[in-house]
Amino acid sequence: MSKYWSNSIKSVETYVPGEQPKGGNFIKLNTNENPYPPSPAVAEAIRCAADERLRRYPDPSCDSFREALAGYYKLDKNQIFAGNGSDEILAFAWKAFFEPGKPIMFADVTYSFYPVYCKINSIDFETVPLNDDFTMPVEPFFGSRGGVVIANPNAPTGSCMELEDIERIIKNNPENVVLIDEAYIDFGGKSALELIERHENLLVVQTLSKARSLAGLRVGFAMGDKDLITGLEKARDSFNSYTLDTLALIGAAAAFEDEEYFLGTRNSIIRTRGEFTDELRKLGFDVVESKANFVFASKKDIPALKIFKKLRENGILVRHFDKPRISNYLRITIGTPEQMKETLQVLKKLTQNHIDE
Repeated sequence: MSKYWSNSIKSVETYVPGEQPKGGNFIKLNTNENPYPPSPAVAEAIRCAADERLRRYPDPSCDSFREALAGYYKLDKNQIFAGNGSDEILAFAWKAFFEPGKPIMFADVTYSFYPVYCKINSIDFETVPLNDDFTMPVEPFFGSRGGVVIANPNAPTGSCMELEDIERIIKNNPENVVLIDEAYIDFGGKSALELIERHENLLVVQTLSKARSLAGLRVGFAMGDKDLITGLEKARDSFNSYTLDTLALIGAAAAFEDEEYFLGTRNSIIRTRGEFTDELRKLGFDVVESKANFVFASKKDIPALKIFKKLRENGILVRHFDKPRISNYLRITIGTPEQMKETLQVLKKLTQNHIDE
């Protein structure tokens, strides 16, 4: 530990991303990446934009991309904020809307970046236990002293709240921001977007990393009341006004123009998720009902860490979290049908060998 580090950096427990292997021929089902490439329209738009425009700074207000989103979601451009992935937007939101001494609330099992943001920003937090079946409770989120953050669908469980329950939470926190992190919403959930016009304290955050196959481009966006968007802009402009590069802005806009491609790949993942879930249950796995591009599964008679290691030995990467309540679960990203069949073959052998032992 360096003597030059600040106290906040010394004490923070940083977020640990999923393994990104440098070599080997792995099936990567550990970071919720889309198994299909982005729309060809994205690659073509980026190729055409790689010209003399790159010598200039990008548009700090991201107007062209925000206008594309405004048309797609039927919003005013000033109700939209664009950033370098949804993680950056979440970081800005912590700066803009949450304060020390006023604890915010989020689930005890959820995206593990939330407590990191709290620690680095000296924000207190309270965790709300998920129900035994990993669904999100509602009333315990009422009356927060500092704000509420809910991943919907939740990560790493994949469970999804009903829109009516989300609105109840918003109504019961009128003095604080309720942030709904919808990184996986396109895989089967219902977005809280339609609630924006009724609730000025609602901020909805989404990303192009998952359903739009653009994790490598790093583009996210937030939607909410104009006052909230202005708050995010102030946080951004006190840090770095040019958060999105020219190629990312152009590629991101193109991704929303090819709706047919998006629906095709999205629906393929949903279909494969259902088939994979059915097969896991036949093998005796408990699988949380998922509305994301991954499943959360456990086999009570075989330790999750053992399954994790056996899959890795066979060239398949999944995610294991050594944390309370979920240490015997694995989060498995949905890949192509062929990748999931290969994964099932390994799991079938493992479960059979366990029975024979």
